[in-house]
Amino acid sequence: MQLEQSPQEAAWSGTVPSALDARVLGLVVLIAGLAASVNVPYGGVPLAVAAFVLLTGVGIAVHVLGERKLRRITDGLVERWVEAGGAIEDVTKSTDGMRTEWTVHTPDGTITIGGIALVPLSRLSVEWQGVGDSMDASEAADNMDQLAATLYEEIFEIGSASQRS
Repeated sequence: MQLEQSPQEAAWSGTVPSALDARVLGLVVLIAGLAASVNVPYGGVPLAVAAFVLLTGVGIAVHVLGERKLRRITDGLVERWVEAGGAIEDVTKSTDGMRTEWTVHTPDGTITIGGIALVPLSRLSVEWQGVGDSMDASEAADNMDQLAATLYEEIFEIGSASQRS
């Protein structure tokens, strides 16, 4: 007798990879350097260094918090889809411009979940088969169950039925 495993148990590890983006962090350091350099004529080098350290620290914190928020939302969506019976093969980090994204691999295609990972501006976007939608990340986190159910219906139930016909 051979035991069969479902695709999501066999392939998906159950974790969404971290997506700290070196490009965003580099942009933060560059902007902090430019902003701090403005202080050199007015406050001298010590004030410029202090401004650079402060701006860099705040910028990195804003990116890390934004990435964690988007990662928690992505993880929550994928967990709810698996619980509802969706077949998830893998979740990988992907890059597109300055956006933080994850690609959810399913037997019917890929779903891209991501957005801008800067905490006050965080926006979540979900794209599947060329159709996308976006919303405020805080709104998505607050309505996670409803969002997951709606997306599950569109992607796994309606999408699978249209792929078979």
